[in-house]
Amino acid sequence: MSKPASAASIPRPPGQLVLVLQGGGALGAYQLGVYEALHEAGLEPDWVVGTSIGAINGALIAGNAPELRLQRLCEFWDLVGQPAPWGPAWNNLATVSRGIPGFFEPGPGSLYGPQTRLGLERAAYYSTSPLQQTLARLLDFERLQQAAPTRLTVGCVSARSGQMHYFDSRNQALDARHIMASGALPPAFPAVRIDDDEPFWDGGIYSNTPLECVLDDNPRRDSTIFSIHLWNPEGPEPESIWEVGNRQKDIQYASRIDAALARQQQIHHLRHIIRELGRQLPAEQRRSPAVRELTAWGCGTQMHVLRLLAPRLAGEDQTKDMDFSRASIEARRAAGLADTRAAIAARPWTAAVDPTEGVHVHDC
Repeated sequence: MSKPASAASIPRPPGQLVLVLQGGGALGAYQLGVYEALHEAGLEPDWVVGTSIGAINGALIAGNAPELRLQRLCEFWDLVGQPAPWGPAWNNLATVSRGIPGFFEPGPGSLYGPQTRLGLERAAYYSTSPLQQTLARLLDFERLQQAAPTRLTVGCVSARSGQMHYFDSRNQALDARHIMASGALPPAFPAVRIDDDEPFWDGGIYSNTPLECVLDDNPRRDSTIFSIHLWNPEGPEPESIWEVGNRQKDIQYASRIDAALARQQQIHHLRHIIRELGRQLPAEQRRSPAVRELTAWGCGTQMHVLRLLAPRLAGEDQTKDMDFSRASIEARRAAGLADTRAAIAARPWTAAVDPTEGVHVHDC
């Protein structure tokens, strides 16, 4: 493992510092290590965007003072970490049957059968009331108000319209409902009602990599974005039905991020071209209202996207997102810490870039 750099030796990256956190259940322990490396380098994020477990980790960061953030994250992961004396398979079976203390527990929906009409807020196998109590204990919700120093955005999907929705502390005060809705993965967890009684589920079933809301943000700002990926879109050919299930989840929850990033690079390249074309016009034409409206589509923002990909652990399978064993949590945390230390030390945002490009992707 590389040695940590002192905070004094790390100049802050250009623009706002953004942390984007995928959903992935127990795989989210990798994000704990990522934040730990940023924290020890003195790089506190200006904006945290998360979905599912990423929303929970993000809330624990944005919803606490900087000196308490790592402590609160560790408290959460210590709480959900489970002993695994008989190995991961038995541990995951215990999670299915008993739930996770401080996170979720079997609910009434698991007793009456899948055909029983319980209403959307009870139509789930588990209850997440323990998570609500945990968030109340570990979060300072006053820090998630509109004037909070660290912006938080969480991704959810409407159970009615099927549309993605991002709840943003810049626009409204966030509370436990928003965090829990972002992690309400059906049919395991029940939908959460917010704003005019609208029911929301885990945003990961629609878009598990909430990078889009950063690149589409208005007004656009120079940014250094640490985008943390828990699911690997590439992998070996599966040779059994069990392995097929593992690859299917990897592909589904990786959320077509390569295609989405390529499209964003095209869009931002066009914005830079519009800006340069506007500069070529005579000053009198640039003052024309019609031309000013057209050239407003251009911009010169520079966005560096550092992609960190959580490694596979030996022996993991399609139940890996339920593997809350303490050994696996510690292994994923250590990997996130080492990977992020290396990324910070490399400082890819200092490399020369084409000024006509707006989005620069660095695979760390």
